[in-house]
Amino acid sequence: MKMRITSVLGLCMLICACGTTPEERGVSGAGIGAGAGAIVGAVTGLSVVEGAVLGAAGGALTGLLTDKDQVNLGEPAWKQGSNQPTQQPTSNHKSTVAGIQKGLQKLGYNPGPVDGVNGQQTQSAIRQYQNDHGLIVDGQATPALMDHINQQTS
Repeated sequence: MKMRITSVLGLCMLICACGTTPEERGVSGAGIGAGAGAIVGAVTGLSVVEGAVLGAAGGALTGLLTDKDQVNLGEPAWKQGSNQPTQQPTSNHKSTVAGIQKGLQKLGYNPGPVDGVNGQQTQSAIRQYQNDHGLIVDGQATPALMDHINQQTS
């Protein structure tokens, strides 16, 4: 039994952790781990539910405790096809981020320097703004967010 549990957790550590933030990696790791664990549970002495629970726990921990340079399966499925950039930022994207940074500063948020880079401090300020205004909290700098901020500063 102990060997089977170790196998399930080991499998999860090999296949889990999509995304760049710890939250994304934890959620995707839990989902992938649960699926893999259910399969392992079905073909071993564990039940499907036991395998799924162990897999979800192992996957979530793997996602949270590793970084994208250690294990990386790319963007999470729930972000694919969204309006979020997955390639290098273009000059248009940089100007959008800079516009958001300026607007956030005017509104009393602290996005850091106005440099057009959506770094951790800018993402944190965006999340706070989104939370304060009842928007979906994702920390992403989009043209729609810039429009929303500009309406508040006008």
